[in-house]
Amino acid sequence: MHRHGYKGRKFGRETDQRRALQRGLMRSLILNQEITTTLARAKELRRTTEKLITIAKKGGLANRRLLIARLNDLESATVLIDVIAPQIKRDSGYLRVERVGFRRGDNAEMATISFVDDIEMEGAK
Repeated sequence: MHRHGYKGRKFGRETDQRRALQRGLMRSLILNQEITTTLARAKELRRTTEKLITIAKKGGLANRRLLIARLNDLESATVLIDVIAPQIKRDSGYLRVERVGFRRGDNAEMATISFVDDIEMEGAK
């Protein structure tokens, strides 16, 4: 049997747990501009967050409501639309994933995910 049509990583979690994990990581990345997590989580986070950034760059009320629904957090959606999206000058490739070594406890490969462009957070919060 081949693996056609299976997108994304499961992380050994059920669907609702996986979605909550992704939302939490996205919120942390938006509010802190850089987080360190496992390499697999960082790669999956890049896929989902770049799509949200593209939606935020388009602007508009419908897209704002869509981001609030996807992030499940008004504060991070507002920061993404009003602060981060206007400062991004590229069409794609908004995030970078850099390997930073291995976790001490279980030797999992760790990575830092951050924005490629420098983001000034003066208007946030």
